[in-house]
Amino acid sequence: MATRQTDLVLITWSRNPLVPGSARRITASRVIGNAGPCLPSLRVNGLLRTALACLQDNDIGFKIMYSKKTSSISGYVLLQRNS
Repeated sequence: MATRQTDLVLITWSRNPLVPGSARRITASRVIGNAGPCLPSLRVNGLLRTALACLQDNDIGFKIMYSKKTSSISGYVLLQRNS
């Protein structure tokens, strides 16, 4: 029996530098494997918190493996799901 491959999602985000405390918005995303019902939430300019909420839902099962701010207004998040 073949084992299922690991699913990965990489999301880059940025904030509006002209609005202090603005929401983090997705600038790009890449799915390796399957992100199932969360694909619509991974759209460019979508809210990062909405995408993370969907991916980390107990039925979906992604976990944040790495998160890094690349500047005061941008960064990226790597999520992984093992099945």
